[in-house]
Amino acid sequence: MESVSSLKKDSGHNLPTPEPESPSLIRPRQPYRFSTLCATVDSPDADHKDQHGSSSVPIYQSATFKGVGNRYDYTRSGNPTRSHLEHHIAKISSASHAFAVSSGMAALDVITRLLKPGSEVIAGDDLYGGTNRLLTYLRTHMGVTVHHVDTTKAESVIPYLHPGKTSMVLLESPTNPLLKIVDIAGISALVKEKCEDAIVVVDNTMMSPYLQRPLEHGADIVYDSATKYLSGHHDLMAGVITCNRDDIAKEMAFIINSVGNALSPFDSFLLLRGTKTLAIRMDRQQSTAMLVAQMLSKLGFVTHYPGLPNHPGKEIHDRISDGYGAVLSFETGDKELSERIVAATRLWGISVSFGCVNSLISMPCVMSHASIDPAVRAARGLPEDLIRLCVGIEDPADLLDDLRHALMEAGAITFAANDYVRLPNPISRAVEKLALGEARTAPHWGNREWFVSAPGKVILFGEHAVVHGVTAVAASVDLRCYGLTSPRYDNKVSVHFKDINDYKHEWDVDELPWDAVISIPKGEDHPDTLDMRVIEAIKSRALPPESQMPPKTHSAAVAFLYLYMMMSVGGHRPTFHFVCRSTLPIGAGLGSSASFSVCIATALNILHERFALPSVPAPTRRPSVSGDPGHVHVPHGGRRAIPPEMAEEANRWAFVAEKVLHGNPSGVDNSVAVFGGALAYVRPGYGKRSGMEQIQGFRSLRFLLVDSKVPRDTKALVAGVARKKIAEPELVGQLLDAIQTISNEARRALADPEVPRSTLLSGLAALIDENHAHLVSLGVSHPALESIRAITADSPYRLSTKLTGAGGGGCAVTLVPDDFADDALQALISALEAQGYRPYVTAVGGSGMGILSPYDPIMVDGEDDVSPPLSPPATPDPNGAGESQEPSIRRRFESVDVSELSQWASGRGKWLYV
Repeated sequence: MESVSSLKKDSGHNLPTPEPESPSLIRPRQPYRFSTLCATVDSPDADHKDQHGSSSVPIYQSATFKGVGNRYDYTRSGNPTRSHLEHHIAKISSASHAFAVSSGMAALDVITRLLKPGSEVIAGDDLYGGTNRLLTYLRTHMGVTVHHVDTTKAESVIPYLHPGKTSMVLLESPTNPLLKIVDIAGISALVKEKCEDAIVVVDNTMMSPYLQRPLEHGADIVYDSATKYLSGHHDLMAGVITCNRDDIAKEMAFIINSVGNALSPFDSFLLLRGTKTLAIRMDRQQSTAMLVAQMLSKLGFVTHYPGLPNHPGKEIHDRISDGYGAVLSFETGDKELSERIVAATRLWGISVSFGCVNSLISMPCVMSHASIDPAVRAARGLPEDLIRLCVGIEDPADLLDDLRHALMEAGAITFAANDYVRLPNPISRAVEKLALGEARTAPHWGNREWFVSAPGKVILFGEHAVVHGVTAVAASVDLRCYGLTSPRYDNKVSVHFKDINDYKHEWDVDELPWDAVISIPKGEDHPDTLDMRVIEAIKSRALPPESQMPPKTHSAAVAFLYLYMMMSVGGHRPTFHFVCRSTLPIGAGLGSSASFSVCIATALNILHERFALPSVPAPTRRPSVSGDPGHVHVPHGGRRAIPPEMAEEANRWAFVAEKVLHGNPSGVDNSVAVFGGALAYVRPGYGKRSGMEQIQGFRSLRFLLVDSKVPRDTKALVAGVARKKIAEPELVGQLLDAIQTISNEARRALADPEVPRSTLLSGLAALIDENHAHLVSLGVSHPALESIRAITADSPYRLSTKLTGAGGGGCAVTLVPDDFADDALQALISALEAQGYRPYVTAVGGSGMGILSPYDPIMVDGEDDVSPPLSPPATPDPNGAGESQEPSIRRRFESVDVSELSQWASGRGKWLYV
């Protein structure tokens, strides 16, 4: 203490000097940011420092290295240039381990070699074509089960997570080429919770480590095709793999050394050089990509780009990524238009791949994804008209100008009123088929025949105008598709598509690819997406190649088998023969495929016992005792005998069949075929309430449908109206408003039960004439249609006729009043036939789906067969049905003339309708 006191005195200060509040040393360095990490290449360790102090990593272009027991001996096993690259990739990827191999697919091949026979893989349904190809090979040859699911919905993977079986979950985000967003973090967490041994693998090629590092969000392995952004110049092929787990890294290192697909020294040098400019390239590319996406979206094209505010999953993408990338895609609505656009570009090079400093343009369905079966592409919602743009580092103004000129040259846009305006000639296939009339292209009950039917459809009001946001009115027609099931007792199921090349096929039930099927339990809905594993199994194992089958039969057989197998639950697999016939002309735009879909959906729901069929109504009876009021049964002719819940179930499965047939249907045609009557439809995108709405109270009307037999070019007709709208906007605007008024009037009249029948018919006749006049003004009629109108309007008929669908040929519809004499109608039909036209008398707005009543015997006539309808024809019922076997109407159904089919079917008994 004394010494301290003396020191204070000696110092001449009364107060001690305070310690500094903060260290006087320089503040520690901040971690380097990504672009700095890219530009600086560190040595993996002291042993790798270059003796000459080179500023660029040398190329050790040597296959072998001298010495024994040294770090390097053979370049397949290790090379100093590649070691520098792998250390650099790990650093910028937040990874402990990195490997460089010969291509992106080589990287995936290494990863999938971690699988074993019996392993299950969950993968997305919008994957790079090469990924699909490799997964298909593994499934076919290596005993690996692959489940394709919509990974944009994290919960969709849950039903396929099987502890002890699920080995890998393969993800892409954004997907290629639809730019769908996958919640990598959310799915990784689900997988770790339910299948802790499963590996989550992410293809990060679309983003690169600069914009997304999946290892930070729970992924176990990440791979990139380094040919793309990491290299950036398309002058090498490479793939990189990163991970943090030592055990996985050890296995993959062994695989790479064993198969010898490690990256060469020279390519390692090129890739290392390319990664130095990754950040600066990507910044330029994605800023230009945003401008391109905004331009296309403003023009009205469906544009897929995560940077757009309305892109599905944008919130998820913003959470897991640092940018939006430089790949986008857009839809034109027409494949030929897309081809013209691609061909018309100059700066945008036509090429597969992406990630280059030069901008590229392609059509995935004919290029990068062409190896995927067209039906699979359609089932996964991949549009054939899709154009993919991969933005480079050129000047943004030049790229935008080149794309605008290509769009104009192809006829997709025009320049009007000092701005670029889209020409709406290509419309969605769903709307086109609705508005323009094109074709789209109890256990003991299993021992009886089931007879079902469904109607087609026709457009009554709103053709062409629907393309521009006007309401269209569609209704069922009384031309129908019929389906008959007859029991078999030889463990086989068979089909006969009488009207499609008279095609026949049969299958042994036990030999169908049941190992690929996860059936839909009774009471549950089919998922939004098709199970492509089942589709592919049917195509590869249950049917000949499509090229060896008559046109249209392949897709019909696939749809039939898909529904049959997906409905089979608990080992219940009914055996039967299915015959299909139609009074609908195939390919005439009257919804023939949808009515077929409804028939197979209805028949299969019955045979799989998924329907609760309506009970027999209590009969009329007199009072039996005092106080008993008795009961009166009100006859309804079978109308509304099928309850709504049964109809809705049939409609859901019919929509599944339509997906198999067409990929991405609107659901309009099958809805009309199930529920009958009429519905109103408004196309989305015009500031109105869009979608379908049933017109309640619709009363059946009689029409004469006349096929002019004149082929029409739907796209050219729609384009003509679009050009006319641009050239004469005021006139066309007035016509569209007038047609909207007609649709509104018709819709109100058809739905109002208080309108007298005579008033309804006269009003509809006037609206038909009015609507047709406006269509003539739009320029879509044809001399043949005007000839049909003149014949039907002439004395003594005086009927109202209009074109239906696209016009320019095709069909016309004539309203036939209730009191129009039969002899006059026959005379009119003869007059039309004399001119070479094909008339059909039909009821419009009638009943929907029908089932021949199962509570009464099927009526047979002298030409009906009484033997079991088997093929081969002589397999007896093992239960000894013998002479008690119910008569079969199959052979008569197959042979009756189509002109007599409807009347013959009606005579088989009482029909129950929706």
